[in-house]
Amino acid sequence: MFPRVPLILAPTPLHRLPKLSERLGLDLWIKRDDLTGFAMGGNKGRKLEYLIADALQQGADTVVTCGSIQSNFVRQLGAACARYGLSCAAATMSLPYLSPAEKPKVPGLRSTGGNALLDELLGVDLRVYPDGTWDELYAAAASLADELRKAGRKVYEVPVGGSSALGAYAFSQAGKELMDQAAAGFSTEGAESENTATYTKEFDWIVFASSSGSTHTGLAYAFHGTQTNVLGIACDPEPDLADDFQALYEKLEALTGQSRPMRRADWRLDLRFVGPGYGIPSEAGRQAIHLMARSEGIFLDPIYSGKAFAGLLALAEAGDIGGRVLFWHTGGHPALFAMD
Repeated sequence: MFPRVPLILAPTPLHRLPKLSERLGLDLWIKRDDLTGFAMGGNKGRKLEYLIADALQQGADTVVTCGSIQSNFVRQLGAACARYGLSCAAATMSLPYLSPAEKPKVPGLRSTGGNALLDELLGVDLRVYPDGTWDELYAAAASLADELRKAGRKVYEVPVGGSSALGAYAFSQAGKELMDQAAAGFSTEGAESENTATYTKEFDWIVFASSSGSTHTGLAYAFHGTQTNVLGIACDPEPDLADDFQALYEKLEALTGQSRPMRRADWRLDLRFVGPGYGIPSEAGRQAIHLMARSEGIFLDPIYSGKAFAGLLALAEAGDIGGRVLFWHTGGHPALFAMD
């Protein structure tokens, strides 16, 4: 429907987690967007297929965004720009926060290694500012874009995390990809063949890390009107996140021209597993990373998927979710190498 450039390998794998299914007493599956095959994996590549196409269509030669120094999005954006001959610049902070009162009191990831190292390899113009609020970071990105325009660049600006209507549309297509996989039947990871039919029904729950909003918004749009519960585990301590998601959802409706009415109260967003703050690993997240690695041989990251899986574990153990559950792994492996 919209211009798109090829970046990722899709569909990404979908398979069952047998040991954790038995441990948690549910039918647990995983969608492996850590295996998109582009720039060390991650779900951001889906959004960038549309965002880079739009930048090229508009005649841009430079893309500007913002995020933390260890941003997964900046890393994948840098790789996408390198592939399509665009310059990439990003305004960054080590630990942006919502307000001065919520300034983190504990350190986050290191500002070297991990994604920051990969950004350097990719040639990203990484501008590092003193830690401040998200609004200050957004202002720094706007100033950076103006600076580059004055230098003669044709700039395309991308919001944090690629969370625009196009980014949300990309994830509505990802939801469709999952539906197609489930409808066609898929690997049961060693289950007996006669049991395959039990794995072609809808998921009862889809659980994932929720932050800047386009992943959550796209999946909510894709599964609107189905029996599947779309649940985001918040990685930002912002109580008004659902307001941002609602606004983005309405932009997605306008982009597609298809109304799928959703109210602010309809968003399933759990804010209990953020831990010490955005960009700071939590103890529950660390334990979830260890459990996934030692049970299924799969690595999670400390900022997004680790916290999201910690939320899933707690909800399952409390009996708040059950049945056939999908954990959507959004990637983020490089951040593991910036942990202390």
